[in-house]
Amino acid sequence: MKAARENYFVRFAASAYQLCQQTLPLYWHPKSPRRYTVPQLVACLLLMRRLRLSYRDIEQLLWAMGQVRMVLGLSTVPDHTTLQRAFARLQASVWHLLIQCTADVLVKDGELCVAADSTGFVCTQASLYYQTRRGRLYTGWRKGAYVVGCDSQAVLGAVSARGPGSDACHTRTLRSRGRRYALVTERGDRVQVFMGDAGFDGRSVRDGDLVAVVARGGRIVDEARLRRKALVESARLEGVYGQRWKVETVHSVMKRKFGDEIVSRRGVLQRREVLLLAVVYNLHRLWCCFMRQVRVMWFLCSYLCNRA
Repeated sequence: MKAARENYFVRFAASAYQLCQQTLPLYWHPKSPRRYTVPQLVACLLLMRRLRLSYRDIEQLLWAMGQVRMVLGLSTVPDHTTLQRAFARLQASVWHLLIQCTADVLVKDGELCVAADSTGFVCTQASLYYQTRRGRLYTGWRKGAYVVGCDSQAVLGAVSARGPGSDACHTRTLRSRGRRYALVTERGDRVQVFMGDAGFDGRSVRDGDLVAVVARGGRIVDEARLRRKALVESARLEGVYGQRWKVETVHSVMKRKFGDEIVSRRGVLQRREVLLLAVVYNLHRLWCCFMRQVRVMWFLCSYLCNRA
């Protein structure tokens, strides 16, 4: 008889709860009612976004998911208004901390190359058909800029902004957040290559960055920009610059599995929801790495049994 496999959503909820327990305090305030802990509420929010549900739907679903309640330590299910207030209370610094903690687990030996790019999330759930019949398409969106490790394919840092707009203003922030996971040489030097498309071309670009050059006015005159253009072309021929496409893979996974819409209505909550998506993706990536290890162990055991 084939052994039962561990359920994906149970594993996701357990990983999220364990992460929040190690990172967040148990309660908001010393005099809180202490009915639910902060890690329990945040884990429910992460699971809600993973399943692409509303606050009311995740409340009803948790009542039907006994295994999830067991791993979260919930004897009762929090009300949908409790979850909504919990999300409104979480600051952006909390989500940045959770991104950092999940990236620490995924990145083993440092990242030699990191890639950055931005993607847009619609701030409405109205269909394109409705917008076309209405005669007015939405021209603004919530932009999420992510820096991704090319080896681990983990989100190392994120920035939320309004779109459309240039990505050049986010270059310094994304580079510094990816620098934390730079590869350390035997001499103790930190080595890392920052890659980006032409949207990141600006004054924040440093020597050695593989950022495509924009020919402003139809030509490139500055010598430093000419050297960077030659460096990018050389890296493109050697296949190094092709690693930048992994950030596009991360964007594709986010939108296909977790949705491309922002549910929140307030601008401050929309910015936090972009960061929440990065945490959800890293937790999903942890599951993928776990399943890869399971497959390798199963293959080795089968090979040894056949040899015996």
